[in-house]
Amino acid sequence: MLKSIVTDTFFLSQPSQMVTKEECYIGQDLQDTLTYHRENCLGLAANMIGYQKRVIIISLGFVDLVMFNPQVLDKQDPYKTEESCLSLLGERPAKRFRQITVSYRDQNWHPKTITFKDLPAQICQHELDHLEGIII
Repeated sequence: MLKSIVTDTFFLSQPSQMVTKEECYIGQDLQDTLTYHRENCLGLAANMIGYQKRVIIISLGFVDLVMFNPQVLDKQDPYKTEESCLSLLGERPAKRFRQITVSYRDQNWHPKTITFKDLPAQICQHELDHLEGIII
């Protein structure tokens, strides 16, 4: 279901809770909302659509990836950049890593591990920050 984008910085600054298998419907809400905003959005975190749960979606160009309870296992090659966000106006500075490895559960609740590089790594880190209540 398409959801409105949350802009309340107090709500967005709260850390998200672990998600359960029964709450997998949040992934579909993220997909529907990302599809609607695709022209100017590369990813979303669940708190951006009103859920204080650890779920993100990132666009990999050819496919969108929903990640439940994602956790960074490794990060390499730090750099500084500027980013924008649907929840905020303008661009802001951010520290990112060119490569990250993340563990998560997929839509079928299977454990997975994936390594991202460059832009997909940056998108993932931005959304993971949202889960921690970190706003760029």
